[in-house]
Amino acid sequence: MTVMQTTTAAPTQQPELAPADICSAPPRRHPRPEGQDRYTISEVVAFTGLTAHTLRWYERIGLMSHIDRSHTGQRRYSNRDLDWLDFVTKLRLTGMPVADMVRYAELVREGETTYPERRELLEQTRRDVVSRIAELHDTLSVLDRKISFYETGGS
Repeated sequence: MTVMQTTTAAPTQQPELAPADICSAPPRRHPRPEGQDRYTISEVVAFTGLTAHTLRWYERIGLMSHIDRSHTGQRRYSNRDLDWLDFVTKLRLTGMPVADMVRYAELVREGETTYPERRELLEQTRRDVVSRIAELHDTLSVLDRKISFYETGGS
């Protein structure tokens, strides 16, 4: 489970994302330092494990903010984009519906005034995750009892 912390980031080339949501856990190391972080879609695919189709779809549905383009029109992702994709991947693991993830992304772009709505979305997702964890613990107990039963030869 990831705990979210909201901080104000230093100004970047993407002013609509100045207030950045970051994970309280240390972020993954970036392959390149800031300022040299212009990744092609194939490099992002290799780094994240997502497909190019998924990355384009995220952009199309509004889950990704504007992705910079090279002079030839090729997408160029930044370290900030990689961090966002890491967060989105974690949200997907929680089972958060895509529509809620898109709504969260819209709220981030709207700025600090949306903190209460963002918090509520994440709190609801957390409640759902806690409930699923409880169900999985119960299921694990059932499996452990069955395994124990078979280990003892059914006695």
